[in-house]
Amino acid sequence: MAETPRDRDERRFGGRIRRYAQVGGAVSGLAARWAGERYLGLKLDKGQHAAELKAALGGLKGPLMKVAQIMSTIPEALPEEYTLELAQLQANAPHMGWPFVKRRMTSELGPTWQRRFQSFDHEASAAASLGQVHKAVHHDGRKLACKLQYPDMESVVEADLRQLKIIISIYRRYDRAIDPSEIHAEIADRLREELDYTREARNMRLYTRMLADEPTVHVPEPVEDLSTRRLLTMTWLDGAPLLKVADNADLEQRNRIAYHMFRAWYVPFYRYGVIHGDPHLGNYTVRADDTINLLDFGAVRVFRPSFVKGVIDLYWALQRDDRALAVSAYETWGFKNLSNDMIDVLNQWAAFIYAPLLEDRERGIADTNSGVYGREVAEKVHADLRRVGGVTPPREFVLMDRAAIGLGSVFLHLKAQRNWYQLFHDLIGDFDADAVAERQRKALDAVGLSVAEDKATVAD
Repeated sequence: MAETPRDRDERRFGGRIRRYAQVGGAVSGLAARWAGERYLGLKLDKGQHAAELKAALGGLKGPLMKVAQIMSTIPEALPEEYTLELAQLQANAPHMGWPFVKRRMTSELGPTWQRRFQSFDHEASAAASLGQVHKAVHHDGRKLACKLQYPDMESVVEADLRQLKIIISIYRRYDRAIDPSEIHAEIADRLREELDYTREARNMRLYTRMLADEPTVHVPEPVEDLSTRRLLTMTWLDGAPLLKVADNADLEQRNRIAYHMFRAWYVPFYRYGVIHGDPHLGNYTVRADDTINLLDFGAVRVFRPSFVKGVIDLYWALQRDDRALAVSAYETWGFKNLSNDMIDVLNQWAAFIYAPLLEDRERGIADTNSGVYGREVAEKVHADLRRVGGVTPPREFVLMDRAAIGLGSVFLHLKAQRNWYQLFHDLIGDFDADAVAERQRKALDAVGLSVAEDKATVAD
């Protein structure tokens, strides 16, 4: 008997209740302990509690683990103890077994689904927060990667987002330096988009188009007749984990890989206003010739060309000590109520992020390779934000800032020594916001996406 809309609603409601039960213990414990410290004077061992929270979230499939990773890369969005623990979360949750896989594949491709492949591995080759990947072989001989979403993930996403809002609201009672309301809204939209594998296939084709002139970056090809909204089948790209390669590579090889990574992330941004918003080390691999495979296109963000111009304007403002241009850039991004003190604080953070681009020389991405990236600078900025009354980071700023920090951490792992100034100037030398808008429109239209308001949507 076919599932009715009412059956589907009841199933989703039941899924949310189960998810609340799974996550509620960790979140309620967090709330109780923070409340005890704040109102009863009890001493909270944040390090121990953070480790417990990581253990609770790391054992769960679903977006809360991904959210924890995202929050851990946004400076001072969570206390240091929590950031250090959550930063260790990896996107390798326990795999689901073969009986589960058969049921899920049957629901996506029908009861004869196995006949549509020459072979299909019973064991998953990777498991992440929203689904797991199985290696397969097409009848035409192509090696395939089949990303299969876990069941009832819409319920899981909504339940986890509700719990995240609770965590944020509790933390806001203690520290008002950063209002993360827009962070939550941005994460919510991106996670809901990631549930739609049809959209991810379009993102994949978009990246193939944007990187067509970058032979050192490879993107999988989606296989439409073996894909659905909850199953994404694509060509398999062979490659080694970046950290494994970096550990055994000399400086020349590491620098080559860093250059390819730089182009993979920032050619789409500065030429099309598009960024890959998930700079997790598992989302790219290195080929034998040191070219890279870019993977996982669920978290892709489309920006207004004026926003991209603001990124470049802020660079020139720092380079020329032009305060008025810096203010214009922040306002273009969506920062509001900018006092002189607030501008000074924001410029501290901007000077740190842009530092490698401001010096015309070969250098590492940072002066130190120890600790959480930017921790000391972030702590000072955070303290100053408290002093001046706090700030609400705009939504578009969230993924761009995260991507910049995440990619910076990749360059740290590579111990790369590049002239970042020259790489950056090669990209922005002919920047024109109108030209970006036109390229963006044509690229999105070509893959079935369109710009509505300030983000890309699936075209009807």
